Amino acid sequence: MLMLIDAASLWYRAYYGLPASITAPDGRRAGAVRGFFDGLAVLARRYSPTSMVCCLEGNWRPEWRVDLMPGYKSARAQANGEEDTPEGLDDQVAAIEALLPALGVATATHPAFEADDVIATLAARTAEPVLVVTGDRDLFQLVDDERDHKVVYLIRGISKAELFDGEAVATKFGVDPGHYVDFAVLRGDPSDGLPGVKGIGAKTAVTLVNTYGGIAGLKAAAAEDGSDLPERHRKSITKASDYLDRAVKVSTAVSDVAVPLIDATLPKAPADPAAVEALAAEWNVASALKRFHEAIAAPPA
Repeated sequence: MLMLIDAASLWYRAYYGLPASITAPDGRRAGAVRGFFDGLAVLARRYSPTSMVCCLEGNWRPEWRVDLMPGYKSARAQANGEEDTPEGLDDQVAAIEALLPALGVATATHPAFEADDVIATLAARTAEPVLVVTGDRDLFQLVDDERDHKVVYLIRGISKAELFDGEAVATKFGVDPGHYVDFAVLRGDPSDGLPGVKGIGAKTAVTLVNTYGGIAGLKAAAAEDGSDLPERHRKSITKASDYLDRAVKVSTAVSDVAVPLIDATLPKAPADPAAVEALAAEWNVASALKRFHEAIAAPPA
């Protein structure tokens, strides 16, 4: 089984989930580094993957998405366009990104795409079962029961992570994974800068998606004389037609990113032991790295 890690989701939750008192010898915060690898250890023990890729944000806010939706993720952008990150996290991310290849854990990224797109691409190109680990609701669109693709959702942290198959997605949101994007675009998502369609909240979005088969069906019904689409919704959908087209493109994870072939096999030993030792000492995370190695070496539960 291939485990695809949305690395940013994991290190953000580690940063906020562990106290600032966890520090490196030089006093820098180190909780995100420790928590990241402890999180990987928990995931490895719980789900016993045979391979793993930590997918990184090559571009957290791609220009092509901003061109489609100028407000895309704007709430998280600084004046210079860089992502607004909490104090002390950037150094820890650099340490994590140095430790992963030193440990021999595969990583993947692309300079013009988000981690979501890289995850979607790696999931699309494999024939083996896939577990996507993320705190991003957008990736529920990748759940596919026929291909045994599931999502481990981190919204409440690692210890309370929930496993979602198609039935679980439908139970929680009211729509199947194949229509999750339609639902999200109609309802809106302030964190991504998607305003939604005026007058359509979550419950109405579920009803419309399930009745008309998603946004394509909704737009067809809005354009059809005599359809049973209520007039107020017909007007809203017609007025929002351009937004809907652009928002669907923005929200759909790209599954054909030019990511090189990757050997995702979990390592039996560090690829660069000297680098691991130096970084472990610099960040005071030797115990966390030991727990990670013990977890990936453990026999399947």
